[in-house]
Amino acid sequence: MIWLVILVFAVLNGVLREAVLFSAMGKAPGFITSAIILGLLIFATAYFSLSWIGASDSKQLFLIGFLWLMLTLAFEFSFGFARGVSLDEILSAYSFKEGNIWPLVLLVTFFAPFLAAKVRFRSKLQ
Repeated sequence: MIWLVILVFAVLNGVLREAVLFSAMGKAPGFITSAIILGLLIFATAYFSLSWIGASDSKQLFLIGFLWLMLTLAFEFSFGFARGVSLDEILSAYSFKEGNIWPLVLLVTFFAPFLAAKVRFRSKLQ
């Protein structure tokens, strides 16, 4: 359920990148800005959904991050193939070309539940 929220943010972020960021900033800065925005949205989603997730330890948080990562990859490849995009073209998003830092967003996706729990737990101590 929470991953669907992330998916909506990712789609809206893609629209923003294509419609605004590329034309306003250029391709490389647009990719980087888009990745930062999406990474922050993923982290915020993890942070605010922690109580609903109900994970009790690091292992569960990493499993949730892994699930989000696998769902993201499954969506990326399925959606790409459904649109007739070749495997080479899909894989090019993972090559850091033209400032595309998509693989870093995937790392954020994986670590977001764990890191959000660390930040939230630390903020409760102060």
